[in-house]
Amino acid sequence: MATVLYDTGINPSLIRARRVAVLGFGAQGRAQAMNLRDSGVSVSVALRAGSASHAAAEAMGLRTVAPEVAVAKADVVAMLIPDEAQPRIYAEVVASAMRKNGMLVFAHGYNIHYQRIVPRADLDVVMVAPSGIGEQVRAQYQAEHGVPAFIAVHQDATGNARALALSYAWAQGHGRAGIIETSFREETETDLFAEQAVLCGGLTHLIAAAFDTLVDAGYAPEMAYFSCLHEVKFMADMIHKNGIAGMRDSISSTAEFGDYTRGQRVIGEASRLAMKDMLNEIRSGQFATELGREMDAGMPTMKVERIRARAHLIETVGKALRERMRSRGRSG
Repeated sequence: MATVLYDTGINPSLIRARRVAVLGFGAQGRAQAMNLRDSGVSVSVALRAGSASHAAAEAMGLRTVAPEVAVAKADVVAMLIPDEAQPRIYAEVVASAMRKNGMLVFAHGYNIHYQRIVPRADLDVVMVAPSGIGEQVRAQYQAEHGVPAFIAVHQDATGNARALALSYAWAQGHGRAGIIETSFREETETDLFAEQAVLCGGLTHLIAAAFDTLVDAGYAPEMAYFSCLHEVKFMADMIHKNGIAGMRDSISSTAEFGDYTRGQRVIGEASRLAMKDMLNEIRSGQFATELGREMDAGMPTMKVERIRARAHLIETVGKALRERMRSRGRSG
């Protein structure tokens, strides 16, 4: 069992004594920069001249600096730009500008684990990976809670990497919810697998297949939408709050019996074998190689699939139903 760490024993003064540069101003970059600021940390947001994000960052009370300057002046650099852009930014800006014995922070282990970035030997290289999207990282911090996080040390040049990583995690509010120590490899492989098997790939294809089955059998698309997609949120909320067994305590006996006796026919041996194959592709680096080729080619597969997905009946029916529900809610 993994050890879960909390704020007790973490030294906030370590991160407060450092200057932090945040690279990236998407949802995660915005959230982490504001949390750092509100935790009493000197933080700057690295933005190129002409970036559309300058006004938004300054409106939030954040200091914006050119990337090369921000990195050169920082003790800690947080790499919060998209995974596919990180190797280029590291090579063009970070590798030469970052000061000796600085700390490089990643929110996901992908580029380090697959050696798309090989950091300088004099740098501390750590991961502080929130178990939540940027909006939740910020919202939970503001509510004086936090989202859990994973930390890992890939390179400890100073002998202080773990302690400083924990201090950075404290500044994000993670110590209020729980911090689990892991490795770049474990975080990367489990994260990719969960995305593919459950959270994105598995869930979306399961919903679409169930919707198609009902519509093809002659049921109204609206009925299929509410049954197979709309109610997923309610089930997910119950599972999130009480676990799978707890969710089953809240559903009807009819639903529970169907769960036990039919669910395994959908997620049966073929599905488990497919999951094992997917995990092997992640662990061997095959998926990372395929993704690299996709990005280098301009994302042809993703562009085709986006068009195909948006054209699916579940999207047109769902959009109309959601708009009606929103308008009725406003008028009520």
